Amino acid sequence: MRFLLDREDITVSVVGLGYVGSCVAVSLADNGVDVVGVDVDASLIEEMEAGRCRLKEPGLPELVAKGRGSGRLRVTTDFAAISDTDVVVIAVGTPVQEDGTLVRTQVENAATEIGLHLRAGQVVIFKSTVPPGTTRDLVAPLLEGGGLTCGEDFGLAFCPERLSQGSALAEIRRLPVVVGGWDERSGAAAERFWRAGLGVETVPCSSIEAAETVKLLNNWWIDHNIALANELARYCAAIGVDAMEVIAATNEVPKGRGSINVLSPGVGVGGSCLTKDPWMLWRSARERGVDLSTVVTAREANEAMPGYVAGLIVDGLAALGTPADRSRVAVLGLSFKNNTGDLRSTPTLPVVSALREAGAEVALFDPLADPDEIRKEFGVEPSSGVEVAASGADCLAVLAWHDEFAELDMAALRALTAPGCLFLDGRAHFDEQTVESLTGLGFTYRGIGR
Repeated sequence: MRFLLDREDITVSVVGLGYVGSCVAVSLADNGVDVVGVDVDASLIEEMEAGRCRLKEPGLPELVAKGRGSGRLRVTTDFAAISDTDVVVIAVGTPVQEDGTLVRTQVENAATEIGLHLRAGQVVIFKSTVPPGTTRDLVAPLLEGGGLTCGEDFGLAFCPERLSQGSALAEIRRLPVVVGGWDERSGAAAERFWRAGLGVETVPCSSIEAAETVKLLNNWWIDHNIALANELARYCAAIGVDAMEVIAATNEVPKGRGSINVLSPGVGVGGSCLTKDPWMLWRSARERGVDLSTVVTAREANEAMPGYVAGLIVDGLAALGTPADRSRVAVLGLSFKNNTGDLRSTPTLPVVSALREAGAEVALFDPLADPDEIRKEFGVEPSSGVEVAASGADCLAVLAWHDEFAELDMAALRALTAPGCLFLDGRAHFDEQTVESLTGLGFTYRGIGR
């Protein structure tokens, strides 16, 4: 059987309406594809039926409302809805245990339910990040539980998600999609689907396992690169040079098909992927007798950064004559990266915890993060505004630099803070002119590696 043969109006079901699934579903609907989203979270489905979205990705709530309004996006908790679609996209969560072992519950439950409702001719596309071999050894047998045969009755492909939070909706229409098919027909059908549904290019892989490894390598490289930048920053601080100057100059060197591309240092690494995917890869390799020492080294380097940043703040306050246990620190930006409100595994949390342990009074403000999530994660009431947080502060610690902060009146903030207020630049990476402006206002500037 050939899948998606001569089909112009392809219908899609997306199973799992978390961050990835929601972005895929609304983007397809916005491109004119009829989409039904399936999720076991009844409260999430109720919200989306009303055109609302709890996720903070820029543009996502608007596209949810648009999709619901146009009728292109339907949502349900009933897995039977997938039977009426041509393509089934699986985008459920894949957390790991502390030893890097995949927690298979969501994958197993979804694949089992889907298998009961598959019909001949459909194509299943698995997007969740998993150890290589999972699609073939776990997902495919569960999908066959309803009596159909993979590769004969239905197609199967693995197409990893490679989106960056804060720019996902733009990237989903621009980045090429990696495709690894169960067989040649499955891969070809998945490629046709992505080209027709989103208008993107595809990158075919010779096997499902190769495509699964692509995603893990992607995040392995990012985590390792950030670790390199963070360790460079600590070294540059020790020898008195600016790490950002060194990185900018280094990145001008051509290498291979591109150029050297050292990323920027920061407070640490967080989010739902970079903190778990390298360990997933490490565990998978260890089970095959391969020791990936760079995974461990990079993870240790990045996990050490929150403590290092807290130390910069405490030492900076001491240099200004203010002991930590008599200081007030205003933390601006709580999420794990710039321009997102996502607090999952945010490295800001251990920074705040370390400051509190040192005796500091800590005020928190983030314009993008949900106040209830801040209360849940940090255990304190967030400030109602940046001015409230900054009032009387001995230190302004910018640990996530959102675009909204670019509109801040730094002179007005300086008037609210204590004399000689320390300005800790954790992620803004201000240029020389901005640093001079801040010091001219009376701030004492410190940056990571600067």
